[in-house]
Amino acid sequence: MSPTSSISKSSGVKRRRRSRAWTVVRYSIGTALVAALGWFGWLYIQINAVAAHDEARPADAIAVFGAAEYLGRPSPVLHARLDHAVELYREEIAPLVITLGGGSDRDSGMTEGGVGRDYLLANGVPFDQIVAETTSVDTEQQVARLAEIARARHLNSIVVVSDGTHLFRVRKLCEDAGLIVYTSPRPALGHIDNYDMTLRYWHEMLSYTLLRLHLNGWKDGG
Repeated sequence: MSPTSSISKSSGVKRRRRSRAWTVVRYSIGTALVAALGWFGWLYIQINAVAAHDEARPADAIAVFGAAEYLGRPSPVLHARLDHAVELYREEIAPLVITLGGGSDRDSGMTEGGVGRDYLLANGVPFDQIVAETTSVDTEQQVARLAEIARARHLNSIVVVSDGTHLFRVRKLCEDAGLIVYTSPRPALGHIDNYDMTLRYWHEMLSYTLLRLHLNGWKDGG
């Protein structure tokens, strides 16, 4: 065999190897994409189902998940969550309301749970029927503190109030913590455009995915 033939044969073998390698890579990428699409499609369906259904029923407590507050005033989102909790309380769904959420150095000592407590007081909920949790910084911590409160007060069931898209993750975290919860989404605030709603769903899908991957460095802010 001539040197030229040997070189040609060797080059052909290398090309075939590269071709097989790229085939494996493309197959792996394609499989991963299909799996990811299936996972996020399933998540979207689950989040949407929880967001569209109000499970409120008689329970031992109502828990309001925190959202931003502005120098002692609830943000529009927190306002809507608290209004919904007040409505449930007046309907005698539960005799106790728990407000959740801490603050940061920029909040001048204010906390989401504290602002929520003050708002409930101003709307007729008695002081001794409110528990304000004021140290948590994200949804996972809020659930952990809620579980502590539930154990300390022997609460068997809780109606949890938050944004509709948030409640699927809230419910899963509560179930992981051993809590029996019923989800009750707060009413929508005006018109939400498709772009904003898409961002909300992606935020929840990403947050839940990272949670299940135990990547706890992700802070969602509730």
